[in-house]
Amino acid sequence: MSAQYSDVLSISEAASRLGRSVKTLQRWDRDGVLKPAHRTKTGRRAYTADQLDEFLGRKRGHEPSRVVAYCRVSSAAQKPDLKNQRRVLEDFAAARGLAGVEWIEEVGGGLNFERKRFLEIMDAVGRREVKTLVVAHKDRLVRFGFQWFERHCQRNGCEILVLNNESLSPEQEMVQDLMTIVHCFSSRLYGLRNYKKKLKEAIERDRSEGDQ
Repeated sequence: MSAQYSDVLSISEAASRLGRSVKTLQRWDRDGVLKPAHRTKTGRRAYTADQLDEFLGRKRGHEPSRVVAYCRVSSAAQKPDLKNQRRVLEDFAAARGLAGVEWIEEVGGGLNFERKRFLEIMDAVGRREVKTLVVAHKDRLVRFGFQWFERHCQRNGCEILVLNNESLSPEQEMVQDLMTIVHCFSSRLYGLRNYKKKLKEAIERDRSEGDQ
């Protein structure tokens, strides 16, 4: 029986759900530990949610159960705001009747998608362990691309509860994020100019050698 499109996972999505790396799944395929459900027309490995659940020994219909509240600030100087976030979310969770909440606090920029605790949460969501993820406002989770992560959570049975949909970040953090963006694009522009310079030098050198 063919899997529905929504149940088909790429190797990176499957790796995230299993809490493994893409290289591990590639090795498992070669060793016969876990073969992909099928391959796409371009030869890429594809898996199904049911296949991965069966591999993990889960029963069909297994539902996520963890409730996680995530608080984040950009720098150590903003730790007082971290306490404020938790206090507000504690009241919010109590009002919603959420029990057994796991509190995760992190110091790191909202443009950094490699934050350790953030990745741990996303991996747990991919393994269908998290039922509810609570944040004070969207940019506490990520500064940009919230819709993508929201979709990732929805696909894995996790609901994101946002206390306030407006951006309420401290001005200092917003400035830091903007400076990060400017620095990133400035570095790329410098690299492009340097590349053009070296390319021009190589062309002129070839022409000079050709005239000899």
